[in-house]
Order: sequence, then structure tokens, then C-alpha cells
Amino acid sequence: MVSFAIFKEGYKEKEQSQRDTFLLAPFLAKDEMPSNRNLSEKSVAPVLVLVGTMAAASLTLLLFQAGYAFSSNMTGIDRTIQATPIAISDNQPSPSSLSSNNATTLGSKILNIKLLADNLENRLNKSAAILEITSKLPEVRNVSFASSINNTLRGIPKDTDLAKRNVAQGILSKYNDFRVIALLMPNGNMYMEEPYSRQLNLTKTNFAFRDYYKGAVSTHNTYLGNLIIASCCGLPQANMAVPIYSSENNNTNNPSLVGVWYGGLDLDVFNKSLQSLNLTDNERIVYVDQHGQKIADSDKKQSINQNETFANFQSFKNAIAGKSGSTIEGINGTKMLVFYHPVKAIQARWVILDIQPLVGQ
Repeated sequence: MVSFAIFKEGYKEKEQSQRDTFLLAPFLAKDEMPSNRNLSEKSVAPVLVLVGTMAAASLTLLLFQAGYAFSSNMTGIDRTIQATPIAISDNQPSPSSLSSNNATTLGSKILNIKLLADNLENRLNKSAAILEITSKLPEVRNVSFASSINNTLRGIPKDTDLAKRNVAQGILSKYNDFRVIALLMPNGNMYMEEPYSRQLNLTKTNFAFRDYYKGAVSTHNTYLGNLIIASCCGLPQANMAVPIYSSENNNTNNPSLVGVWYGGLDLDVFNKSLQSLNLTDNERIVYVDQHGQKIADSDKKQSINQNETFANFQSFKNAIAGKSGSTIEGINGTKMLVFYHPVKAIQARWVILDIQPLVGQ
């Protein structure tokens, strides 16, 4: 059943999060630290280890509760997660209008899509936590090699600032939700990107025009950008960005921006996650962003069409307004029963749609 598959996926993520507790330790206890730090290594390293441990422990609890309604404060990363309560919309089809089979499964479908919504929200928050925690590392905050930026190389050379590249490589090796990890300079110029091959393939060197850069800088907070076609590989990608400010000015009214640390979400991984669910015949589940653009698709054939939009669906409009429930949509001349649920996606709102033929009409 779908609900069991979702619970199983959440349990696997819980096991992974327990292993993640040890991931940040190598980053936070490096022997070589930037020389321009204000505090000594001995005084800072234990604090960073403690922050990493507390945040990882919170993530473990978060993922353990994936798929259940809850409100939990994540220690050290300042993110509150609240499941949206289910509320049947005004245009909810009554059981009498459906076949007995559909009427019987109505409640379980609503529960299943809520489980998926909670799971996706937790997944995005975990990615945000990883970026937020690592953005505080001295290796990431140090941009003393900025003078080595080479437009031909689309950033710094491969063998420059290896400490920062090692952090990025460590994230990519442990968290397959990320396709790339990169750092932008305050003006939007590319400083470095991993994998390095993706840096070399960039078609641009300045990304100040991107919404994730603008959003992170203007809000001074983690920001999830719109779906884009990445210039490094020509693949659809949603970037999550964290602004980095100099420590001495971080709490003032005029903080000094050091850079923007971001990770590109690999949407192929989200596709595979949906495609691993045990769905009924002709049932289809999609993740949709705040503009109605498809993020991921349980249908392998239709997942290839990245330009598909659901912006005109009434179910999407209901969900983007914060509602959960089901409605009947006419799709390509066929009546379809669509279950919908909003997803808190960092500062944005995504939507999950569960689409299936309407039986008995």
C-alpha cells in the first residue's frame, strides 16, 4: 500500500539521519582552520561540534516523525515545522457521487497524500538544515581566494580552496538530494561549484539575477528558488540558498554579506522517490511548485515532460490557498478525481496532487 511505502521511506530516512549525526564531525573538527579567525581553534571547535550534534539530533527526531502531524522546533537551525491540518474543501465530491470503491478509499487517500506532504516538507527542511549548518563552518565562510576567480574557469581553479571544496564534496557524497553545491560572491559572481566539472560547464559567471540569490539576500534567510534549467548541465533544478554574513556584523542593522552558499536539488531523485511508490493502475502523483510547474512525477513517461504545468487546475488553486481535500477535474476530456495537499517548502508553498480516473461516471 502507498501509506506503508511512505512510512517505510520515512523510516529509511530516520536510519540515514542517525548516520548523519557523524557526517558533520569531520567538517567541524578539521586540523587546518583559516588564520583570520577571531577565536582560537580550541574554543570554537567544541562549540561547532556541539551545534552540529544538536542539529543532527533534531533532524533525527524530525525524520522519525515524518508522516505524522506534529510541531517541532529544530534546535540550532531555527526552523519550525507544522503539518497543515486537513480540511475538506467546499467542492469536495460527496461519497454518493462516487463508486462504492472510491467512497471507501476516500479517507485513506486523504491520509496518504498528507503523509506524502509531511514527508516532502521534512525532506526539504533537512536539506535546508544541512546548508545552514555547513554555512557556519570557517572553511565555507572564508573567501580569501576570491582573487583567484577566473572567468575562463567560471570560478576559482580546481586545486584552490580545497577546504571548501571538501565540504561541498562531503555533502554531495552523503546527501543525494543535492546535485551541486556552490558559493556565490556578494555580487553574484561564481566563486566555486562542486562537482568541478559542472563549474567548467557553466554558461554564465554571474547569478545575481536568479531569484534564489535575490531572495536569500533580501530576506537574510534560507530561500528556495523557482524551478530553473541549470546552466551547468541543462537539467531542471531548484536551488536552495543560504546567505553568509561576516561574524562581526551578523547582528547589526547593516550586515556585511560574505557570499551565498547554495545547493541545487536533484529533481531526478524526487522523481525516483515517487516512482518507487506502489500506486494503483492509472494513478499518478505529482509534486508542483508555487507557480504550478511540475517538480516530480510518479509516471516515468510523463516525468520527461518538464514543461507540464498544473497552474489552471482547481485542485492546485485550492492547495496553493492552503486547503486540502479532493475535487473532480476534466483532464483531456476525462473526468479525474484529484486529491490535493499544500506543502510548506521553506518560504514557499508547494503542492502534491494525486490524480486518478473517476470510476462510475
